[in-house]
Amino acid sequence: MKRLWLIAVIAAVGMTGVAQAADGVPGVDVSNWTGDVDWESVASGGAKFAFVQASEGNNYRNPRFDAQFGGAAAAGLLRGAYHFAQPHESDGTAQAEYFLQNGGNWTSDGQTLPGVLDIEDNPYKDKNGKNNCYDLSAADMVSWIKDFTKKYRQRTGRDAIIYTTTSWWQTCTGNSAAFKAGPLWIARWGTDPGELPKGWKRYTFWQSAEKGSLAGGQNSFNGSESQLRSLANPPASVSVSGLTKGRKVYRVTVANTGPHPVEDIVVSGRTFGGQNVVKAPGCKFSGTAVRCVIDRLERDQKATFTFTTKPRSKGRVGMVIEVGTVTLNLKA
Repeated sequence: MKRLWLIAVIAAVGMTGVAQAADGVPGVDVSNWTGDVDWESVASGGAKFAFVQASEGNNYRNPRFDAQFGGAAAAGLLRGAYHFAQPHESDGTAQAEYFLQNGGNWTSDGQTLPGVLDIEDNPYKDKNGKNNCYDLSAADMVSWIKDFTKKYRQRTGRDAIIYTTTSWWQTCTGNSAAFKAGPLWIARWGTDPGELPKGWKRYTFWQSAEKGSLAGGQNSFNGSESQLRSLANPPASVSVSGLTKGRKVYRVTVANTGPHPVEDIVVSGRTFGGQNVVKAPGCKFSGTAVRCVIDRLERDQKATFTFTTKPRSKGRVGMVIEVGTVTLNLKA
């Protein structure tokens, strides 16, 4: 059996490679402690986004969340929710679920940023008796964060933003590089973001002050306003892969890897090397050509097509498959 795998991406967004803006795009972060917020003043003061605390641990929901989250949107700001982690109280999966049920769920409304996992020094050491790492080992902390981010992605199709400090990350995760594919919100008060945790080449957000000229914390997005909007509402993303099995069977898989449903995907193919298509379940075919249509592909859903041909006995044979702008050359 000979297999040939070809992977191609039709469209994707990755915020780790965005171009820097000179001063970044300004924004704020707020919680219950911020109190009532005059969002019109925040917007007129130049802010373009806001992060609002939604939940903490497994039993606290910000009582001002709805007013703050809705107020930010009404003032024209992009908004996102964050969860303040308490890793000693319950596992990462449970806290991600609590976050999702209490304001942290991402929606494709064009105004909502991915949710944030706020994980940092234990502020309640005097009350809970735990150390800065909540008495978790580095390995256990990494597992906790993996459980949280995995659950969040399963439910939303988005990578959770991780808010942390470099010193805490180095101490409490062993400076893990396991989360470098997701966005980083680095907290470092001062004039520059400083050293980043291992694995991240760039930060996506930077909290530079606990309090700024606007409400709550002072933040900036590391890119342009259009890139910030793309983070809130990324384009559809579809991957296409193909393999050959012997000289007669060709298999093509189309997977929705983005956060949105995708409709009317056309898979077209043509054989070469003097062979005809003799079987293609779910598709139309004639002679050397085949055409399949996927009416709708939900997030994380896949569609696989198998084409059987009648090849000649010798010489190179194969199929050329086209899906959108992607071309796969499958050679047996």
